[in-house]
Amino acid sequence: MTVSTLLPRPLPSPVADAYARLAEVFPSLRIRELARSEQAPRGAGWVGAAQLAEGGAALDTFLAWDNAQVLRDYGHQARPDVIASFGFHRYAWPACLLVTVPWFLSRRVPRIPVADVAHHRALGRMTVRVREFACLPDDPAAALPGARVVADEEALRGAVRTSVAEHLGPVLDGFGPRMRRGRRALWGMATDEIVEGLWYVGSLLGEETRAMAALDALLPGTEKPYVGTPGFRDLTGPDGRRLPTRDRASCCLFYTVRPEDTCVTCPRTCDADRVAKLSAAS
Repeated sequence: MTVSTLLPRPLPSPVADAYARLAEVFPSLRIRELARSEQAPRGAGWVGAAQLAEGGAALDTFLAWDNAQVLRDYGHQARPDVIASFGFHRYAWPACLLVTVPWFLSRRVPRIPVADVAHHRALGRMTVRVREFACLPDDPAAALPGARVVADEEALRGAVRTSVAEHLGPVLDGFGPRMRRGRRALWGMATDEIVEGLWYVGSLLGEETRAMAALDALLPGTEKPYVGTPGFRDLTGPDGRRLPTRDRASCCLFYTVRPEDTCVTCPRTCDADRVAKLSAAS
């Protein structure tokens, strides 16, 4: 008689459902959780967040992709600080989703220090190792290892702000000298990445209004090191439709590459141009 070996069932991940839902609506980004003992991928296009934070050769290679993209698409060289700003945006936008999407969908906030995240920009892939997470007292996941129970929704929002700052702070240290901006301007960019990412994903989920309300509560304008509020406001289209927009806390510097084409949320873009852009896109 053969006796099967009973292996312990893996513990459920507190964020797997949220990452899976993100992949359904935004397949350009795929997130894979690593086991506690699993090595993060390296080489062949992968870069660790800790490597970017060091600001050395790995960051040089990372930014070379942005430099090549600008030359290919626009036919001229961009300033080094502009390239660094583009590179930071293209890393920070998906990195913020590692925290904000589980918070928005599951009321769970993973802690993601730079040592536990890797990124493959060409493939749109990220890996993350979630060792700890915050949740509310009535969450069934509160009994899982690594859970940190917080008192209420505001405490959970505080965990979001702390987790993102813990991750992006070292990354900004790596990118910052190349971006040639002051500390307040750098954190203005970080604020924009939080807002723009979840706002976009919320619209894909059919929950744009809830995402905007959640971001307003998350970033009231008084929580350091973040700068400003989400800045949401409504415009009215030619047909009377509501057109949500926002005013960025920072500038992405795209206008230095193509002066005639500013972003729709850029403070340089007047409301008439915003209405035209938003109406054409919808």
